[in-house]
Amino acid sequence: MKTNKILEHFFERGGDWMDRTGKWDGILMGDPEKDVDRCLVTWIPSLKALRYMVDNQIKLMICHEPLFWTNATTIEVTPETELKSDFIKDNDLTVMRLHNAWDGWPEIGTLWAWAKFLGLPSTPTAVSADGKQHRYDIDPVTVEELAKSIAKRCAPIGEPMVQLTGEASPVVSKIGLSTGIVQDLDEFLRMGCDCSVVCSDSMGTWNHTQKAEDRNQPVICVNLGTTQEPGMVSLSKYINDNIAGLAAEHLPHGNMFELIG
Repeated sequence: MKTNKILEHFFERGGDWMDRTGKWDGILMGDPEKDVDRCLVTWIPSLKALRYMVDNQIKLMICHEPLFWTNATTIEVTPETELKSDFIKDNDLTVMRLHNAWDGWPEIGTLWAWAKFLGLPSTPTAVSADGKQHRYDIDPVTVEELAKSIAKRCAPIGEPMVQLTGEASPVVSKIGLSTGIVQDLDEFLRMGCDCSVVCSDSMGTWNHTQKAEDRNQPVICVNLGTTQEPGMVSLSKYINDNIAGLAAEHLPHGNMFELIG
């Protein structure tokens, strides 16, 4: 199956959440006419993942993030970028990115897969205007119990502990959820959430954490890589179930850091 036909599969079935300009969704490097029958699905197109492709004779990668650590359309040529691009060219690899394409896919895309992984209801109670923040209503539970439950579920991905901002004792039932950098704590409040589960990309500076604490808004934070992994599993399954002639293998990344103490 030609690589560009695989990309067309998603564009033809996707909605207005898709990016058709090539910045967020498209073929990053390689031959769009390449015939493939296998692909590697992984969150980040790291050198480690690219080497795995070569070792396992896989010619197509479908990833979620950019090749060169930025979403900028113009990339400065450095020894680091050359190392990666030369490796791709020398080994005749093709890299396709599905970011907005899979983030917004209803019911099985990144955010829905993350919610399912955490054991939240299958249908959100409320969705933000941009579709990137959900609210899920659950049986009342203390913030501490919710945080411990999330940590237990995330442990197999490599994150057995989560960060909590705010008091642990309040009872909550309206849970805000999102992934990636587009997570607005004010929007979660407007949606009626009494606790929010966010990722490290949205809580990267002290002011977000302090604002949440000052207004008694409990926030549970996990690493971005942890939130993305269930979506890569669901993408692999989607490909295997819906694209005839293409077999997907999932390469986990998981949590991006290791706790040492």
